[in-house]
Amino acid sequence: MAQWTSAVGAVQLARLLKSQQHRPAGPGTRRLPAYRALADGIRLLVLEGRVPVAARLPAERELALALTVSRTTVAAAYEALRTEGFLESRRGAGSWTAVPAGNPLPARGLEPLPPEALGSVIDLGTAALPAPEPWLTRAVRGALEELPPYAHTHGDYPAGLPALRSMIAERYTARGIPTMPEQIMVTTGAMGAIDAICHLFGGRGERIAVESPSYANILQLMREAGARLVPVAMAEGLTGWDLDRWRQVLREAAPRIAYVVADFHNPTGALADEDQRRRLVEAARSAGTVLVVDETMSELYLEPGLEMPRRVCGFDPAGSTVITVGSASKAFWAGMRIGWVRAAPDVIRSLVAARAYADLGTPVLEQLAVNWLFTTGGWEEAVELRRGQARDNRDALVAAVRRELPSWEFEVPGGGLTLWVRTGGLSGSRLAEAGERVGVRVPSGPRFGVDGAFEGYVRLPFTVAGAVAEEAATRLAAAAQLVETGAQAGNETPRTFVA
Repeated sequence: MAQWTSAVGAVQLARLLKSQQHRPAGPGTRRLPAYRALADGIRLLVLEGRVPVAARLPAERELALALTVSRTTVAAAYEALRTEGFLESRRGAGSWTAVPAGNPLPARGLEPLPPEALGSVIDLGTAALPAPEPWLTRAVRGALEELPPYAHTHGDYPAGLPALRSMIAERYTARGIPTMPEQIMVTTGAMGAIDAICHLFGGRGERIAVESPSYANILQLMREAGARLVPVAMAEGLTGWDLDRWRQVLREAAPRIAYVVADFHNPTGALADEDQRRRLVEAARSAGTVLVVDETMSELYLEPGLEMPRRVCGFDPAGSTVITVGSASKAFWAGMRIGWVRAAPDVIRSLVAARAYADLGTPVLEQLAVNWLFTTGGWEEAVELRRGQARDNRDALVAAVRRELPSWEFEVPGGGLTLWVRTGGLSGSRLAEAGERVGVRVPSGPRFGVDGAFEGYVRLPFTVAGAVAEEAATRLAAAAQLVETGAQAGNETPRTFVA
């Protein structure tokens, strides 16, 4: 049985390799043999996530024709990649990309530290902001006033409180997507929603297509559920969705589920346009794949006057293809563990029935608090406050990183909570290690990829403001200096990911 989960065509790989040629070589760099340059180019594409791990590469003859080089050159490059652990092959199954054994996923930088443990450490590991007061306090007080009738019941509402389900359905309807309460299930955060969906549709061994990069905690949740992750690389520059690749992967790998974050993607911050959304739904429908759309960032648009595209579920009026996940955690407060699923009524019934073996239901008081926010207009005011905080933090962090680390590259997102930063050739894992030594926690790129990709990236959430953002950038520059010094000193452990 082949070990690959997607494929890269010869023309596509040639185009990706050609896109690297604009990168200037360093002074004094000697010209490499053709096979070595080709092997290095493919390795870099894998490490940057532009070619997914476990992607089948074209046959030697096909790639040689696309590159106008000899087949011997391609064969030698493939052999070099096999020797280095970046390629695996099997007679009759072809060759597919890999990463060297012994490179476990980094464990640093994402788990939130308890506030009392922070001390002098600046924690950029978690994309979450403090609660937007006074709205949290007001919502909890409003919930306490509504609580007495519910206190006389058993308190288990597997589908969620009827009032909150109706309110969430009304909010979708108001956005032009007619929705009934029977299409809504309230969950314990977005993670609880996706966990339930994965257990319903993606049993052990099932394939799940994911963006590459993608949200690290969801990737880990899927791994622990026994899923086989099929990465789909983002478009050139990581600024959007490559629909040709999505169609190819959905057709060839036939995943049961595909997970996407179309609104201010975590970690890149990209925003899918309406055409991409429509085509993605069409591709999923054609392949018979359930498209799980994470909308937790959808209300965090930061540019005044930005017109948001139609929700992805708006392109699936029958509800046969798209399952939508929402949450109060990013837009309001991470401590408010309220999420929801919008799907066809039969899917909701199946999710609710399975909940008897999971958590039975979501805390009533928190549901009442979110419902209070929705019904009083407090949600809109609180989210507007959140947008202002995130916008100021983003601008402060962008300015500080550009000043302290001018060689680092990133696109400034129009929303969300994260910058996806290319670190000028430095290892993201080493930066995470060095950062903890100088008092800044930062998650490295491989946490957001499948099987070790994105070593040359880190994710920087804009969750700190003003002087703290400036100090964070200063400490990151100090960490980068430690990594660079380690490389120059000839340390046995390589500090950069590009040879």
